[in-house]
Amino acid sequence: MSTYDDLMAFQRETEALGQIAGRLGWDQETVMPRGAAEQRGEEMAAIEGVIHARRTDPRIGDWLDAAAPEDAVATANLRHIARSYRRATRVPARLAAELARTTSIAQGKWAAARAADDFAAFAPVLGRVVALKCEEAECIADGRDPYDALLDDYEPGATSATLGAMFDALRPRLIALRDRALGSDRQPPRLEGSFDPDTQMRLAERLALGFGYDLDRGRIDRAVHPFSSGSGADVRITTRTEALDPFNCLYSTIHEVGHAAYEQGIDPDYLFTPLGAGVSMGVHESQSRLYENQIGRSRAFTGWLHGEMTRAFGDTGLDADGFYGAVNRLHRGFIRTEADEVQYNLHVMLRFDLERDMIAGRLDPADLDEAWNARFQSDFGYPVDRPAHGCLQDVHWSVGLFGYFPTYTLGNVYAGCLMAALRRDLPDLDRALARGDTSPATGWLRENVQRHGGLYAPRDLIARACKAEPDEGPLLDYLKAKFGAIYGF
Repeated sequence: MSTYDDLMAFQRETEALGQIAGRLGWDQETVMPRGAAEQRGEEMAAIEGVIHARRTDPRIGDWLDAAAPEDAVATANLRHIARSYRRATRVPARLAAELARTTSIAQGKWAAARAADDFAAFAPVLGRVVALKCEEAECIADGRDPYDALLDDYEPGATSATLGAMFDALRPRLIALRDRALGSDRQPPRLEGSFDPDTQMRLAERLALGFGYDLDRGRIDRAVHPFSSGSGADVRITTRTEALDPFNCLYSTIHEVGHAAYEQGIDPDYLFTPLGAGVSMGVHESQSRLYENQIGRSRAFTGWLHGEMTRAFGDTGLDADGFYGAVNRLHRGFIRTEADEVQYNLHVMLRFDLERDMIAGRLDPADLDEAWNARFQSDFGYPVDRPAHGCLQDVHWSVGLFGYFPTYTLGNVYAGCLMAALRRDLPDLDRALARGDTSPATGWLRENVQRHGGLYAPRDLIARACKAEPDEGPLLDYLKAKFGAIYGF
C-alpha cells in the first residue's frame, strides 16, 4: 500500500466512528429516555475522546508529508485531512471531551427550559458552553478573529467581515420589501382549520419520496426541532406536527429532505472519506432552502400540492391561487423556522450579531434573553411574548454550534444563484412541477452539486454549477418578483 492508501485506511475508521457519534445524537433527539441525559453525556465524551485521539495521531502528519496525490480526488482528500489535523491538534483532548459532555447535557436542559419557558434554568449551562467554545476558538484561531475560527467549521473560507458585508447589502432591501408587502391592500388569505397530525405525516412522507428521498436508506421521525443526520446509506430526518399549521410539518419535511438528498446523492465511492459529506453548511442550506422555497413554494408546485391537501384533508376553503398565497403569506411571528422567505434572513442576522457578541465577550450569556428581546423589538417592531418564542427557540447554542447560523442566509444566497441557473437550463421546469414532478430540478442539483460531496471548495462548487460567482443579487431579484406579484406591486 502507498502512504496515501495507509492514510485513507486510517481515515475510513475515523469517519465511521464519526457516523456512530452522529447516530447517538439522533437517538438523543428522538427516542432516548429523558432520564438518560447525564449518561449520554458521558457516552458522547468517551467516543469524542477516541475520535479526537485519532484526529491528532502523529502518524497523520507523517502521512500528509509523504503522500503524493495522483488525481483531484486524492488532492481534495488530503486538503480536508490536513485542515482537520491542523485544527484538531490545537484542541486539547480534555477540552474536546468536555465540550462533548457539556453540550450533550446542555441539549437536555435546553429542551426542558424551552418547554417550561424558563431561560434562567438554561442560563448557567449556556454560560458553560460559551466559555468552552471561547476556549476552543482561542486554541484554533491562530491570530484570526476567534469567531471566524468557529465559523470556519461550518463554512470554510468565510469570515464574519465578508458575511457582515453581505448582510448589510441584504438587510435594507429585505426590510423595504417586507414593509411594502405588509402595507399592501392585497393580502393573501390564511389557511384555516385543524389538520390531523397523522395525516400530515402520511402526506409528508409522500412529499419526501416525491423530492427523491430514499427511505430504504433513511427514515422520518418526529422531534422538537426538525433536523437531518447521517450520510451515505443511513441518512435520517425528523419533522414536527401542529394541528393548526400543517405547513410547518410539510415544509419542514421538504427542507430536511433537501439536506438528506444532498447526503444520499454524493458519489458512493466517497463514503467514509472526507469527501463523503456535504462540503459546507452554506451549500447544505442551499439545497434545503431551494427544495423548500424556490421549488416547494413555487406557483407550479403549490398548484399540485393544493390538490394533494384537498384529497388528504378535504376542502381547504381555498382555490389554487389562494392556496399559493397562503403558503407564501408574509406574517408576524417569532420562530425562525416558520418565518416567511422575506423575513427569514432577518431572524438569522439577529442571531449572527448576538453570538458574535457572546464569543467576543461583549454579551454575558446570562443577559442573552434581555438582549434578544430588545433586538427583536427593534428589528420586527413587536415584543417577544415568551422565552420559547425568543432565545430558547433554537437548539444550536445548546449543542455548541456557534458560527452555524450565518450559513442559513449564505445558503439562501447560494440557492438564489442555483435556481437562476436551474431555470436557465430547464425552461420547462414549471410544467413538471405542476404535475408534482420535481425530478428535473432534483436531478440537475444531484448532477451539478450533490454528487461532488466535498470535492470542491464551497464557493467554487456553486460557481461551477452556476457558471458565475455567487452573490446576493439573484436572491433579491427572485424575492422582489415573487412577492411583488403576490402583493400587487
